[in-house]
Amino acid sequence: MNTLFYIVPVASLVALFFAWLFYHQMKKESEGTPTMQEIAQYVREGAMAYLKQQYKVVVIVFIVLAILFAILAYGFHVQNSWVPFAFLTGGFFSGLAGFIGMKTATFASARTANATMRSLNAGLKVAFRSGAVMGLTVVGLGLLDISLWWILLNVFIHEASEAQTLVVITTTMLTFGMGASTQALFARVGGGIYTKAADVGADIVGKVEQDIPEDDPRNPATIADNVGDNVGDVAGMGADLYESYCGSVLATMALGASAFFSAGTEAQMRAIFAPMLIAAIGVVLSIIGIYAVRTKEGASLKDLLKSLSVGTNLSAVLIAILSFCVFKVLGFSNWWQMSLSVLSGLLAGVIIGKVTEYYTSHSYKPTQKLAESAKTGSATVIISGVGLGMISTAIPVVTIAVAILLAYGFATGFVFSTETLSMGLYGISIAAVGMLSTLGITLATDAYGPIADNAGGNAQMSELDPSVREKTDILDSLGNTTAATGKGFAIGSAALTALALLAAYIEEIKIGFAHIGKTTLTVGDKVIDTVSATITDIVNYYDISLMNPKVLVGIFIGSMMAFLFCGLTMNAVGRAAEKMVVEVRRQFREIAGILEGKQRPDYTSCVRISTRAAQHEMIFPSLLAIIVPMLVGILLGPAGVIGLLAGGLGAGFVLAIFLANSGGAWDNAKKYVEEGHLGGKNSDAHKATIVGDTVGDPFKDTSGPSLNILIKLMSMVSVVMAGLTVMLHG
Repeated sequence: MNTLFYIVPVASLVALFFAWLFYHQMKKESEGTPTMQEIAQYVREGAMAYLKQQYKVVVIVFIVLAILFAILAYGFHVQNSWVPFAFLTGGFFSGLAGFIGMKTATFASARTANATMRSLNAGLKVAFRSGAVMGLTVVGLGLLDISLWWILLNVFIHEASEAQTLVVITTTMLTFGMGASTQALFARVGGGIYTKAADVGADIVGKVEQDIPEDDPRNPATIADNVGDNVGDVAGMGADLYESYCGSVLATMALGASAFFSAGTEAQMRAIFAPMLIAAIGVVLSIIGIYAVRTKEGASLKDLLKSLSVGTNLSAVLIAILSFCVFKVLGFSNWWQMSLSVLSGLLAGVIIGKVTEYYTSHSYKPTQKLAESAKTGSATVIISGVGLGMISTAIPVVTIAVAILLAYGFATGFVFSTETLSMGLYGISIAAVGMLSTLGITLATDAYGPIADNAGGNAQMSELDPSVREKTDILDSLGNTTAATGKGFAIGSAALTALALLAAYIEEIKIGFAHIGKTTLTVGDKVIDTVSATITDIVNYYDISLMNPKVLVGIFIGSMMAFLFCGLTMNAVGRAAEKMVVEVRRQFREIAGILEGKQRPDYTSCVRISTRAAQHEMIFPSLLAIIVPMLVGILLGPAGVIGLLAGGLGAGFVLAIFLANSGGAWDNAKKYVEEGHLGGKNSDAHKATIVGDTVGDPFKDTSGPSLNILIKLMSMVSVVMAGLTVMLHG
């Protein structure tokens, strides 16, 4: 069985090779005219300058946290000694994935615009395969990190029994998931504040007040806006989905070691290898799907959506089939039932994606009706968009609920009892792996969006033929829909993974007992050995029920965290946007000849404003997500922590869907009007939808996508700090 493991590092290297191949194919494309090259260079320099500043802040945070974990591990002996190092590598690989994706995107945008002059298919191919660099880099680095730590910890960690060794190894590996989550939150929040401050400033002054087109070179905030697309929607998104991908695999490995503890080490190994092998096969299938994406000249938005669906659906169908083979080859006695758990996650992801597409694409009635509400002004656009987002949460929530019940039921033979709890939670966790198994291509469809958006900006600023901008706008509209779909997919996987991490937290508590030398638990009239204690035993020991006020308090705090976090990040965007609006107005007022095109605006000052605002504003909300779980664990113990994680999961999941779908619908309602409906560009309806799009920007690109990281980061922090919690509340 151990030989099957080597499929995982090989798959990671295959993913990285194809990422390198697509990158070099993109670099061979022409970047266009000297003006196109100059504008692309401005964006590249701004993006790299921002990322360097962000990483300086993040490095300080990581050093402080690593020292804290080292004190807990070597001073208080309540953690494994490898925890600080695993934490650092998770953050490093997460940041590296975002960096590579952003570097690729900044080189690809002008090349996409130039390729679009040849044909729509050529532009789609350059943009999509450049997005695939991000997708394949994320899965490649994720599996590489998992493989290296698995090999390393198997050499150095040896507990009293082999079964206990596997539990300790897999729970220790969860720590690098916390490193990835921490880096991802800083990247998402900082990048989201940057991009939306620039976007809102450019729209309010440029499009609404001055009646100049989007991405017009006369707008001082245009370069900052294009930089923001890269640092927020590419670098931030790459780090985000890296931690989602790793988190789902790691949580399933840890649950597998726990759920099959009493069945013997061979059964444990099967359960640990299953998520890694499914993810590895998903890499190959993603590459096949990427090569299947192509379109024809003159394609409509629906045609383009079908083109992308061919690739993503092909990969999903193949992984559904091959998951049966994985469980059969590994020797699971209930191999076909476990495969159906994977299928539950896959189908849930597809349904959530389709629902998101329906509510956010202007090819469908909800967004078209939202656009029509613009005939009576911006207020009705806002009201309609908020209502649309709220209604759009219903089907995804029901879908995830059904997927949870099915994944649990298939894994346990539909026996819902305390005896089957661990096995059922493993089924839920493997469903999350199924949902993210083809992330290589689903992330490509997401990362493609900002590249197409920047391509349109480059075409506009370079004053290319209007037909080029029309083609890039079609690609951009597709990108808005696929980005919204990708966000829905990420949120759905976050819900399943966070639920699995709740169980992983209980398992970490058991290891915490070992660290403090507690060998038995007294539960009622029973005395239980801590090593063989079940999840139910731990739950009963700490009275984790709704009748315990500590659990209820935790639920309230967790629910509040979702709203508090969103409020902080939205206000951060608002404050940064205010500074941007003031600066853009100042330049239009004081620099003569900007509006006539005789004088170039001061792009650098706007880039500087967004950079400084993002660096300053991202720190408090990000640290809050780390500090609150620590404090709840110290003050309320495991019961409070479970309540915190449950409250954050429930409120955060629904709120994230609402924000993503409202924001996506507002954006595409504006695009719908710009295509010539309801009076077209510069009409009153157009201005009303611009206001809606401006409100929706922090919804869909800052607060919404950051919530799924918040949900998992609070879980990861709780897992890592479980040893301290047990020491205080043992």
